[in-house]
Amino acid sequence: MAEFIKIYPDKPSEAAIAKVVKVLQNGGLVIYPTDTVYGLGCDITNSRALEKIAKIKGVKLEKANFSFICHDLSNLSDYVRQIDTATFKILKRALPGPYTFILPGNNNLPKEFKKKTTVGIRVPDNNIILEIVRQLGNPVVSTSIRDEDDVIEYTTDPELIFEKWQNLVDLVIDGGYGDNVGSTIIDLSEHEPVIVREGKGDIGIL
Repeated sequence: MAEFIKIYPDKPSEAAIAKVVKVLQNGGLVIYPTDTVYGLGCDITNSRALEKIAKIKGVKLEKANFSFICHDLSNLSDYVRQIDTATFKILKRALPGPYTFILPGNNNLPKEFKKKTTVGIRVPDNNIILEIVRQLGNPVVSTSIRDEDDVIEYTTDPELIFEKWQNLVDLVIDGGYGDNVGSTIIDLSEHEPVIVREGKGDIGIL
């Protein structure tokens, strides 16, 4: 059964963050808050953990559209081809924030994603997940946890999330109520920005 821990977003406990990081380093799956909906994630470098998330989501790993949560834009060059100044300015304006940006991937993508030409990048405006990623030292692969109820597309109550997911993951973070609107997805992999999905992020940043 998963562990359930409370972390306060305004001042995340270092000991609690370290506990989460250890779970990720050991190949565990973690549910955490973002600036939009709660996410399910694992260490980007752990193949077995990636396979487990793909299985839970019912997709083949090589075809999965998971996003990478980075601590800041300094992680970009690890996985993204060189981008032009205009694209970088958009990212600087928008992040951290409730956006997923699709960018051209480079040759350093983990082997599970080698066939992909693009990658979705997130830098959420949430201290808990940003501190986890910073201490982990590399991105977390992330996917939103959806609710079967069509009216509430995303589960927002951490205690209900724990009830539902406790036998599927290793740790659930209670970071307060989540939102039920996903991130705005913007494709910046071509010459002109394309809005793939309008969510919480204001498209006026383009």
